[in-house]
Amino acid sequence: MDQYEVGQILSADLTVENADEIRDFYASVVGWHTTDMDMGGYSDYFMTSPDGQPRAGVCHARGVNAELPPQWIIYVIVEDLDKSLEACRVGGGSLIGDVRGAEQGYRFCIIRDPAGAVMGLMENPPAESG
Repeated sequence: MDQYEVGQILSADLTVENADEIRDFYASVVGWHTTDMDMGGYSDYFMTSPDGQPRAGVCHARGVNAELPPQWIIYVIVEDLDKSLEACRVGGGSLIGDVRGAEQGYRFCIIRDPAGAVMGLMENPPAESG
C-alpha cells in the first residue's frame, strides 16, 4: 500500500440517507464516474475522475456510518492515530464511532472538534519490507 505525507488530505466522503440520488447529483454536477462498493446488502460508491482516479466516496447513512453527519468529511493522514485520538480527547474533541479499517491494512477514525466540526484521521499503513 502507498505511504502518504503526514498532514495530507487524502480523500473525502459524504454520508447521506439518499446516497443513490446524491451519487447521481455529483456525477452530473462534477463529472465524476461511479464504482459500486459492496457493503453487504447495499452499495456505497467510489466517485472517480473520468480517467478512473479515485476522488471521493458517497455513502449511505447505515451501519457503522449511521451516526455521521450529512456533510463532506475529509480524511487527513496522521503519524500515529492513537496519539492523535488522545490529543483530540485532551483538547476537548470526541470520537464518532470506533477506529476502523485495520482489516484493510489502514486505520481511521472520525473525530469531532470542540466547535462541532468533523474530520477523519487516517494512519498510513505499515511500510512494506522488501
